[in-house]
Order: sequence, then C-alpha cells, then structure tokens
Amino acid sequence: MEIRAIVAAVLAEQQGQSKALAEEAAAAVLRAFGLDDEDHKELRADFQHLRRWRKSVEQAQSLTFKAIVGTIATGLLAAIWMGLKALLDK
Repeated sequence: MEIRAIVAAVLAEQQGQSKALAEEAAAAVLRAFGLDDEDHKELRADFQHLRRWRKSVEQAQSLTFKAIVGTIATGLLAAIWMGLKALLDK
C-alpha cells in the first residue's frame, strides 16, 4: 500500500505542475497578442465581440453570394424570354 500512496502523490504533483505550465503558457500567448490575462471579463467581452463580428461577416458573404446568383439567374431568364419573344414575333 505504501508504494501506491507514493505513486499517487507523485502523479498528483506532476499533474499540478502540468496544469501550472499550461496556464503559464496560455497567459504568455495572451500577452503576446497584447491581451491582459488578469482581466477575464474584458477578455471574454473581446472574444464575444470578435465572434459576433465574424458571424456578421459570414452572413454578409452568404447574402452577397445569393444576390449574385439571383442576378445571374434573372439575367439568363430575361435573355431566354427575349429570345423566345423574338422567335415568336417573326
């Protein structure tokens, strides 16, 4: 039983060190981007704003694509209609 307790203690210590290293690395990355890792509310608000902005840009791209396809389809139908009308008027 003594060996199991020692192994469990060593594993717990290693997990604590790994977690501390991961948190330190994440904080370093945030600082590299110029973000303050201590102000969690402000950081969360920044990411929420970025997400809303990204989604609005994606929506605008989708609407633009639909408008272009609709314009092309309308132009083709108008050309076909004018061609048929010209053929029938002869």
